[in-house]
Amino acid sequence: MIGRYRWLICSLLFAATTINYVDRQVLSLLKPLLEHKFAWSEKDYSYLVIVFQACYALGFVSFGKLIDRLGTRLGYALCMLVWSVASIGHAFVGGMASFAVVRGLLGFGEAGNFPSALKSVSEWFPARERSLAVGIVTAGTSIGAIMAPATVPWLAAQYGWQVAFIATGLSGFVWLAVWWGVYRLPEETRALSPDELRYIRQDRRDSDGPAFGGRWMDLLKVRATWAFAIGKFMTDPIWFFILFWLPSYFSDRYHLNLQHLGLPLMVVYCATSVGSVGGGWLSSFLIGRGWRVMAARRLTMLIMAAMVVPLAFSAQIHGMWMMVGLLSLAAAAHQGWSANIYSIPADHFPREMIASVQGIGGLAGSIGGMIFPFGVGLLLDHYRHLNDINMGYSILFAVCGSAYILAWLIIQILNGRDLFPRNCLAGWRKRMPRRRHAVSGA
Repeated sequence: MIGRYRWLICSLLFAATTINYVDRQVLSLLKPLLEHKFAWSEKDYSYLVIVFQACYALGFVSFGKLIDRLGTRLGYALCMLVWSVASIGHAFVGGMASFAVVRGLLGFGEAGNFPSALKSVSEWFPARERSLAVGIVTAGTSIGAIMAPATVPWLAAQYGWQVAFIATGLSGFVWLAVWWGVYRLPEETRALSPDELRYIRQDRRDSDGPAFGGRWMDLLKVRATWAFAIGKFMTDPIWFFILFWLPSYFSDRYHLNLQHLGLPLMVVYCATSVGSVGGGWLSSFLIGRGWRVMAARRLTMLIMAAMVVPLAFSAQIHGMWMMVGLLSLAAAAHQGWSANIYSIPADHFPREMIASVQGIGGLAGSIGGMIFPFGVGLLLDHYRHLNDINMGYSILFAVCGSAYILAWLIIQILNGRDLFPRNCLAGWRKRMPRRRHAVSGA
């Protein structure tokens, strides 16, 4: 019987990602309170988002390569330490400049989460389970986004906004102690059975890929790198927009105060956890039915991209709960998309290069995440002055609704392969039960 120790590792990665997204959500949830306290405009807040994204991009540049050198155990621990200290630091600042400093440090440390987590998945899971494991890990973003509105407004209301930052930051140190005691490579883990180790290593690629010499310029010569990076560039900003502006959107359009924001936000983010696991499960299911790995990923990503399209028609939606449903569908689809796009580097590259490729994709996503918030801030300030803030959000949601389909098409062009290769269809037919052809009668 194959053991299940790898799922314990997956649960640790899930927990770290949850903490990651709780910590980054605190500021957006407290935005209505803090912008009143410190007299921030939409443009001021967009600058804080841009600083976070800029340092997030710098963190990908730094941590992607560093994690490949140090290994996931030490690299992940270092990332968690940096961003937990930064999260707590928010409680001890009071001006725009000082908020920007701690926000930048938070972004820098948090950038190491996904390169570390996804490299860990590549070390602990075979290809057929990889997207499901990634889906579970990325579901941590959803659970973190659910936990934050469930706890942060309450903490701020009961004990003050500073306590909200301190309490969430301390959770990282608890995780750090568990991680350091538990995590090793499969080959170094005594609790791992020989059968499970063989299962994990069944399709391991260590150095069977192209020789890149460890340089980013060599990785940039590979089309799979560009497909991954452009997909991240075009879709990561949409997720960050949902994270950083959704509380403000509900406040602006439906006049919800801090204490009433939690329920609609929790509904949206609950849906994302379903999308994350469901998107990972779907491609794993297709692979198990005989589809080629990349064909299964592409079809799943196309389905997820199509699910975001209705968001473009948000201007015609007036009821709050109808809009919550539309946002829930789009956010769930993003997470299903992410569960598959995050698997691309592990599908194409040896494990000693995976964190570096993830770093390149994360850098591209962060650059998009810097450009988009600047436009968001200008657009919303413009329409706020015209007393038509809803039009500003409608334009933004139209952009969100079209981004995934366009990104999917570009990925297909870069990959230069058919969506449904003959091999995968042949494998599907072999596994499907035969049906008797009924004789039609008049």
